[in-house]
This record gives sequence, structure tokens and C-alpha cells, in this order.
Amino acid sequence: MDQARRDIDITKYLPHRKPMLMTTCMPYLDANSVETCFDIEADCIFVKDRYLSETGLIENAAQSSAAIVAQSYAFDLEQDRQIGEAIAYISAIKKVAVFSLPKVGERLRTKGNLLSRYDEEHFSLCTIASETFRKEELIVACTFNFLVHGIHR
Repeated sequence: MDQARRDIDITKYLPHRKPMLMTTCMPYLDANSVETCFDIEADCIFVKDRYLSETGLIENAAQSSAAIVAQSYAFDLEQDRQIGEAIAYISAIKKVAVFSLPKVGERLRTKGNLLSRYDEEHFSLCTIASETFRKEELIVACTFNFLVHGIHR
């Protein structure tokens, strides 16, 4: 699965729904990278005093990043059809650096890149690095380890 896809509904790949869904759109996804956007709204459960918390920033980065590997469990690119959903568990947060907290009304852009992946028959272990930007300003840098497995319909 090395074809790039654009304007994808992330809920086709991950089970998160409001109020835990921390992406608004996913404009780009391929086998090794992803880009998502998140519009911060006042009713977001991770907003406090009109700022998105560190926890919310990490959850946004994790959901965005997990989509890279989750897609292989949820979508058959050759047949262009949904085959299930994926569950991704953070097994380790190897690095996190939060440089600034964004405010309600701002849009975040998160980019993730697959660093390594090990596939077994029913699951994958992977390491993914991500960066989150407010406009052009880097506000978060993370590296995660995930365990990802599929739930087929």
C-alpha cells in the first residue's frame, strides 16, 4: 500500500468518535506518512481556560500517527473498499516536547512519519514520529511506539 490518498475520513481507520476524536480532516495519507488537521473548539474535552491541554496535543498526535499503520488493517486499496477497523494502543511515548499551547479557534496541522514497522499475522508493532504545527510554528514533537491490530467485519 504505497499509493497516496487525499481527503480521507479518519473514522474509517480508527474507532474514535466525538468527544475523543482529535482530528477534523486528513488531507494526506500514504504507507509511510500522514497529515491531519484539527480545529480546536471550545467544547473539546481537552480544552481548559480556552487552551488545548498537553494531553489533547498528545492525543491528536497519536490518532494522526496511528492512521499510517491502521489503514492496512481497515482498507483494501486494491479493491478500493473498507475491510474493517483498527485499534491502536500506545505502547510507549518515547519522546514528547510541547513548546506552546494553542487556543480555541486555531487550526493545528499534524504530520506523522513511520520510522519502523514489524508485522505479525494479527498485529503490527511500529514507531512513528510526529510534529504538530500552528500555522508554521512547531508546537509539539512526539515519538510513539504503537501496537496496532484489525477488527474485521
